[in-house]
Amino acid sequence: MGTVEFLGFNLYAWITIVTVLGMFTTMLFTKLRADVVFLAAIGILYVTGVLDAKEAFSGFSSTSVVVIGVLFVVVAGLMYTGVLQWIVRNLLGQPNSYGKAVVRLMLPVAALSSFLSNTTVVAMFVGIVKIWSKKLGVSPSKLLIPLSYASGMGGVCTLIGTPPNLIISGLYADKTGDAMNVLATTIPGLFCLVIGVLSVIAMRKLLPERQAPESAFEATSEYTLEMLVPSDNKYIGKKLGDTGLLDVKGGSLISMYHFDNVPASISKDEYVMGGDRLVYAGQIDELLEMLKSNGLVSSDHHVFSLSEVDRSNPVRTAYVTFGSSLIGKTIGGSTFEKDNNMSLIAVARRGERISQPPRQVVLKAGDTLLLSCPSKLDVNSGPLASQLHFFDSDQVVKTGPKTLISAVIMIAMVALSAFGVMPLLQCAFIAAAAMLLLRCCNVDQAMRAINWEIIMVFAGSVVLGLAIQKTGIAERLAMGILDVCGTNPIVVMTAICFVGTFITEFISNTAAGAMFFPIMYEAAEKLGYEPYTFLIALMVSVSSSFATPIGSPTHMLVYGPGGYRFSDFMRIGLLMNIIILAANIFIVNIVYPLTPLIP
Repeated sequence: MGTVEFLGFNLYAWITIVTVLGMFTTMLFTKLRADVVFLAAIGILYVTGVLDAKEAFSGFSSTSVVVIGVLFVVVAGLMYTGVLQWIVRNLLGQPNSYGKAVVRLMLPVAALSSFLSNTTVVAMFVGIVKIWSKKLGVSPSKLLIPLSYASGMGGVCTLIGTPPNLIISGLYADKTGDAMNVLATTIPGLFCLVIGVLSVIAMRKLLPERQAPESAFEATSEYTLEMLVPSDNKYIGKKLGDTGLLDVKGGSLISMYHFDNVPASISKDEYVMGGDRLVYAGQIDELLEMLKSNGLVSSDHHVFSLSEVDRSNPVRTAYVTFGSSLIGKTIGGSTFEKDNNMSLIAVARRGERISQPPRQVVLKAGDTLLLSCPSKLDVNSGPLASQLHFFDSDQVVKTGPKTLISAVIMIAMVALSAFGVMPLLQCAFIAAAAMLLLRCCNVDQAMRAINWEIIMVFAGSVVLGLAIQKTGIAERLAMGILDVCGTNPIVVMTAICFVGTFITEFISNTAAGAMFFPIMYEAAEKLGYEPYTFLIALMVSVSSSFATPIGSPTHMLVYGPGGYRFSDFMRIGLLMNIIILAANIFIVNIVYPLTPLIP
């Protein structure tokens, strides 16, 4: 290692610090994929000599990372046999108060998230909750944040429920040779979940009353709609004032263009030409009906005859996801419509009047699009799934004998691991093989279910933690925390968990877990205590990100459908962070009392 030190850190430590800060800054302020950023960081640490080849690529052979990859296959079996759909359909019911609705929603979601991917569970529930909220007469925004919170708090309840638990428990096993039980975090997790549910009910007035994005297409002045005059239209050669296209029911003509780009005046004496583009603002249902009756079509390309338009293409609603390649672009300036064989009809943005034609709108995350799509379009896989989330995208799967088979496989996997019959990795491999052999899912479905980007991030997180520990950063930071907080173990534990909770609002909770593991481990040992209790508290804290929509992938999933603003999460989330932190420290020290290290 480098011998020259500055502020207590040697050269390799400073390379690691700069790399980590650069990595997080890049993820915060650019649109680069997280897996690319992590891979670049690994490359820097290897090329500069901070880590050797074995250390730099040790994340890809880490037990916890392999478990995550295998569990994707198990979840695929549950999805394609309808287990998740059956649970969703039979658990929500018809509660008669908001408090009961929150309980009926959060507890099942938390239970599922304890064993399945949080993102998968939330993605399945989003559409159901939106329909359910209408039946209950409650704004979806009052239920979608609790939905996301429940998935995070439920994931903490088992080691396989959330990636940081697997990463931290894997690093602990590598350090000590002792494997944590798959249910090690169950009691602390359940206690925090109960406190969380009660807190959401008590603070329900802090949850915003937002309009759902798709409902913007039923209201005036929240969207624009662009249509084209086919070359055989009956109004060609006539004045606008004589066609009925100027003053229409449910809206108004706000822009008109000749020859694609030449603006025309909006007046009764303006002539209509073939290929003209007309931009309207108003109520979508009435405008669509008017446009059909007047022989107008979508303006994605020039249409010579109305018969060229495929009337079998249904209109579907989708929102632009975080990280979508469409952000910062216009539909008209990209090949999106051609690549996906669909046409943009209208764009909505929460309560904001959009004056441009839809295909010229520079898109933002959360924008809602009305699209004419092929009826057999698969919106759940491929590049399209990473760009847009369709409100009606949940696949309808019939339940049958395989539903029971896949459920039994999942339960057996958890039970065998929980009771110590065999390690979690072996249980996961057997469960994945059983899903394939019993045809709960096929090989293609299993491979599509594996999210390689997530696996890359997890592997990079393990390597990141290793670099922080190897270069002495963890020990130095641990000593700094002890200097500030003294030698009281509860105070030190609380301080590190507080910083971990704050950091995970802005970076991946997996990365936060890997980064804080060596710091918490070193602090515990310096104080003379077994690190186990400290690490259980860390698991809960790095998964407790409630205050920003970028703090968790599940927050991003509900952000668009809920019509939320960034500040909506902070109003209730900051208090939730403090409440869950206090509950976490309290229960962990009761369930796992501090144990002094044996000399």
